[in-house]
Amino acid sequence: MQTLAMIGIHSSVYYDWYARRVVGRIDALADRSPRPKSAWNRIPNDIRDKTTRPNELWQTDFSYPKVSGWGWLNLSTILDDYSRYIIAWKLCTTVKAADVTDRLELALCASACNSARVDQKPTLLGDNGSSCVAVDLNGKSMDHVRSAPHHPQTQSRIERWHQTMKNGVLSENNYLPGDLEHQISTFVDHYNKHRYNESRENQTPADVCHGRGARILKIREEIKKQTIR
Repeated sequence: MQTLAMIGIHSSVYYDWYARRVVGRIDALADRSPRPKSAWNRIPNDIRDKTTRPNELWQTDFSYPKVSGWGWLNLSTILDDYSRYIIAWKLCTTVKAADVTDRLELALCASACNSARVDQKPTLLGDNGSSCVAVDLNGKSMDHVRSAPHHPQTQSRIERWHQTMKNGVLSENNYLPGDLEHQISTFVDHYNKHRYNESRENQTPADVCHGRGARILKIREEIKKQTIR
């Protein structure tokens, strides 16, 4: 140990070299890249593909806000992956497949995907919880995919939404479920219609979801040109 200290080598480095020498002989002491060959949280290529239009992929998940004196409730949400628009949400007292199915019906009605003629209905992306696995999609002509186990990044957008919602809503005390429901409703309206999203070229989720994005960007470009002139 004194010798290692004199030459400035930590004991853990020495024992690592020693173990490599024993197992792989002298060749094992060659320099190795400090970068790992693989990362546990790397998103697979088939999941990293970006959506290209609204109502192509919907993300769904539960969050668990608390009401003072009542306990924990279950917030079930469906978010459009492309526009970040909150299509439907529901405050529940249980976490069951029926809750996901009910919320899905709300989303299909709100987006008109249950009545409009579309080439393909949205794909539903959920986690591996029992309520999402058992959700009934019979008669809805929708595909159902699940996130990779132990990989929350697959549903990063709805996870981020829940974090944003909690920061905006749960900072105030709620003493009745109705109070919390009212605050969530107000926040969803603000988030969808008034909160600009940097990843969507500083447009609101509603503008992107409802096809107003191209026109808004064109108007901004004209304003920019006039300002420069």
